[in-house]
Formats: sequence, C-alpha cells, structure tokens
Amino acid sequence: MVRTGELRRLAPAALGNLALAAVYYGAAKVGLLEQVVVAGAVVTPLWPPTGIALSFLLLLGLRMWPGIAVGTLLVISTLTSLDLAGIGVVAGNTAAPVCACLMLRRVGFRVELDRLRDGVALVALGAFAAMLLSATLGSGTQVLTGALPTGDFWRTWASWWAGDAMGVLVITPLVLAFRMFRPPRDLPLYRWVEAVVLLGTVVLVSLVMTRSPMSLLFLVFPVIVWAALRFQLIGAAPCVLVISVFAISAASGRYGPFHGLSLLEIMVNLQALNASAALTALLLSAIVTEQNTIRRGIEQVCWELAEVVDRLAPGESRRWPPER
Repeated sequence: MVRTGELRRLAPAALGNLALAAVYYGAAKVGLLEQVVVAGAVVTPLWPPTGIALSFLLLLGLRMWPGIAVGTLLVISTLTSLDLAGIGVVAGNTAAPVCACLMLRRVGFRVELDRLRDGVALVALGAFAAMLLSATLGSGTQVLTGALPTGDFWRTWASWWAGDAMGVLVITPLVLAFRMFRPPRDLPLYRWVEAVVLLGTVVLVSLVMTRSPMSLLFLVFPVIVWAALRFQLIGAAPCVLVISVFAISAASGRYGPFHGLSLLEIMVNLQALNASAALTALLLSAIVTEQNTIRRGIEQVCWELAEVVDRLAPGESRRWPPER
C-alpha cells in the first residue's frame, strides 16, 4: 500500500518531466534552425527551451528540473558526443532556470504577471541575472576543455547569455499568458475584429521592417503599445514572438536592415530589437493590468459601500451629490 501510494505520487512528476524533456527537445530543434556559429560554438539569437523550462518550473514546481537536464542531454546528443564540455552545458542549462525560479519565488513573483513588480522581476532576475549562470558554465567549460579558444570566450559568452535571456523574455510571458488566459464571455464583436486587425498589422509591419533596406525597426513599437494597452499580455506576447521570428529570419539571411553588417553588428542590432520589444510589451502590459485590477477593486468597494448605505438609509446612495 505504501509503495502504491508513493508510485501514485511519483507518476505525475515523472510524466511531467518526460513531457518537459520532449517539449524542450522540440523547442531546441526549432531554435537551432536559426543557429549562429561564434568562434566554433553554436549559439542562437533566441533560445526557446530556456523560456519553456522556466515556465514549467514556475507552474509545476522545482520537481521539473530533471526534465530540463534530460531535454538538454537529448539536444547535445544530436549535435555532438557527450564530453566534459557537454556536461557543463547540461549543468548550466539546468541550473539557470532553477536559479531564476528560486529568485522569483523569493521576491513573491506571481505567474499572472498582473503587477509591474512581477514584470520587473522576470526581466531583472529571471532573464538578465539567472542566465549569467548558463552562459558562464557553458562557455567556461568549453574553454577549460579546449573546445573554445580563450580569446573568444567573451564573444561566445555574450551571445550565449543574450540567447538565453531572450528565450525568457519572449517565451516565458507567452506561455504564462496562455496558461492563465480564460476566454471572456459575451465579448463584443468589435473586440474580435480588433484582435484580427492587430494580428494582421503586426505581420505586415514585421514584413516591412525586415524587407526594407532602410532602418525601420522602430515601426514595431506602436503596434506593441497598441497590443499591450488593448489586450495586455495575451495580445502583446504573441506580437513580440512574431516580430522576433521575422527579425531573426532577416538577420540570418542578412537582408533588409541587416544587409552588409558584420556578425557582431547583426547580433547587437537584433538583440537590441528583441530586448526592447519584449521589455516594452511585458512592462507596459503589467502596468495596464495592475491599473485595471486597482480600478476593479475600487469599483467593488464602491458597490459594497453603496449596499451598506442602502441598508442603513434606503435610497440615500442614489441621491448624489447630497442635498444641502
């Protein structure tokens, strides 16, 4: 009976880890489609598995960490044989999301992302701070094993860190937004029309900015602001993903605003765009959501106060302003 009970408790965790490993591996294969080789090391401008790993940890708990390790092992096995450098990559890719989850829990992070402090915490701790760990362990072990020349450490480290950080900024809010999303009832038709128009606009603007030889990357920000103000994170997060995909594709093909630039210039411009778009969407959405929550709370208090007034003095709550 005891063993049966233990198996029943362990089965959901085991299945969850297997699912995470499979999703991690699939997301990695997608991310590697736009891989860049920096000093012999394979890096990506956007590493989706990191954002997925952190999302699983935030939603299902730290018991999901083995799934991250298994997923990383599967990815490495398709690229090269497992050696000391590969072990360092596994350690870094597993430890960074776990560290991010622990730090976010420490500061009271809420997965609803309905407060400005949650958005700031995800950016500062989940993306920028925690991903230093994966970049350092991954690049450091490659230098120690001789797979990476010492002089190329910082270039590889910066690209590694940026890819992991972008994975958190772009993918984690998207997963959390759809996980917490509940379709509203009786939504007016014009809101559905607006959502469709928004989606078409972000695709059109992304095409224009990535195909034009002129530097028009700034055109995406009015669309992101529109999405964040009107639909909050559930609208802004997909827009950022679409923009990032188009921008990464243009950067990899070196066309549009990325034509004629060196690899370093391409990486700087691309990551600046992705980071700025993700930060704008995440923080503005959090601000709007927080203000809407405050407004609804005030309205609820006003209704409750009106009911109390009606019970104490019937009809008085409807006579406003009071007669002098």
